[in-house]
Amino acid sequence: MKNLCLLSVLVGLSLVGGCSGSGDPNVESRGGASAGGAPAGGATPTSGGTTPTSGGATPISGGTSSTSGGATSTSGGTTSTSGGATSTSGGSTTTNGGAPAAGTGGVAGGTTSAGGTGTGGAGTGGSTGTQHWVGTWATSPYEPTGDQLPTIPLSNVVARQVTRISIGGSRFRVQFSNKIGTAPVEIKSAHIALCKSTGAADSTIDTATDKALSFSGMASVSISAGQDVWSDPVDFTAAPLSKVTITTAFGNVPSPLTAHAGARTTSYFQANSTNVSAADMASATKMERWFYISGMDVMADAAAKAVAIIGDSITDGRGTDTDRNNRWTDILAERLQANEGTKNIGVLNQGIGATNLVGSGTAAEARFARDVLGQSGVKYAIIYDGVNDIAGDVTLATMKPVYEKLIKAGRDKGLLVFGATIAPFSGHSFYTAPHETVRQEVNTFIRSGAFDGVIDFDMALKDGSSPPKLQAAYAAWAQMDWLHPGPAGYKKMGDSVNLTLFK
Repeated sequence: MKNLCLLSVLVGLSLVGGCSGSGDPNVESRGGASAGGAPAGGATPTSGGTTPTSGGATPISGGTSSTSGGATSTSGGTTSTSGGATSTSGGSTTTNGGAPAAGTGGVAGGTTSAGGTGTGGAGTGGSTGTQHWVGTWATSPYEPTGDQLPTIPLSNVVARQVTRISIGGSRFRVQFSNKIGTAPVEIKSAHIALCKSTGAADSTIDTATDKALSFSGMASVSISAGQDVWSDPVDFTAAPLSKVTITTAFGNVPSPLTAHAGARTTSYFQANSTNVSAADMASATKMERWFYISGMDVMADAAAKAVAIIGDSITDGRGTDTDRNNRWTDILAERLQANEGTKNIGVLNQGIGATNLVGSGTAAEARFARDVLGQSGVKYAIIYDGVNDIAGDVTLATMKPVYEKLIKAGRDKGLLVFGATIAPFSGHSFYTAPHETVRQEVNTFIRSGAFDGVIDFDMALKDGSSPPKLQAAYAAWAQMDWLHPGPAGYKKMGDSVNLTLFK
């Protein structure tokens, strides 16, 4: 559903399946179509499509919340002038929300959006001057609704959730988010370990790698309403592209919940348990959801950096295979690791199904500060968003200023911002000739030189018909809808990204 010709890095167009009309069970529901409307609720398809209803992020300018709030300095830590986290014993901080600078003191608060404050716990090891925190995995939090909600209450439950990192290392920290919550969420304990499976992700762990996480030196933490919290740094070795489990014993978990329902990965939930070190949780309740986990950083060489990709359900991976990590962003991460000159680039998928480019709530415009600018070590941004706007009759005249706004915000932070063209959707329920005209206009703008580079998913995926459609081989999956690619289409998208964009 998107094509790339790349000239730049990806634009997060994870277009929501909700581009279809209401009542279509095969696609995610699209939220309010007009400019800036927050997406409406919709059913979650069996393949893991999700439709958020809320979860607005900090606006690009004037945001007040830090994405990984640092603890207040208690012993000589220097405070940043614009959103940097503070250290607890001498570690200085950066001035623009970047990873902490050299110092012997630890810092668990990582990057921040724009001068905000947060609640992250202080750690025991900051960057050394030759190393810094870089994002290796991330997912954007929002409020689950309807059948996105857990099938069992999460209070007093042990949750094992599997991620796949991009770049590896030997020192990590994990971010938990209560962004949507209106009351504190209690974590009794949390562990990190390597998933033992060498194939599809499952609930097994290599118990020899199991490590406890701490928060300001404590095993437990209460995450305040609306806040993100980083664990203390932990010595933990994981190779690039490793599957890493985060196992959490929750205490009280009030509603509303903070989640990422489009995990495309099975998570495991054991009621009335505190055992976070079980070798296997195969008998636990299973859900294809992530709850409360939102990021993982690795301490990496100074030259390491991350690409943050913002988009809708096409970036989120609707149409991929559960537990197989074959989103286009996963393919890109594999290619970056296979190329000597790009092995040090982390990939952060910040796609949310059923979201727009323009607007508030979960729209890219609203969450760009947190989900892109607020990520550790980010150097590149890919914006792949807009198809849901088009489905809602939004025109280029409304979308163009938002693209330009995000480009400027990224460049102001020293990022290279790449745009991804919108793939054809002829054959989908929201296709009309006027919508196709706007798609062509938007793609012309994306290719015009406004971005620092272009990824041409349109060119990569379309066939030769008029109006163009996705090539049948790229459109094929169990709920084929001519909007979301299937696994072969996502492979083509990831393979079409020009790695020379990542200078």
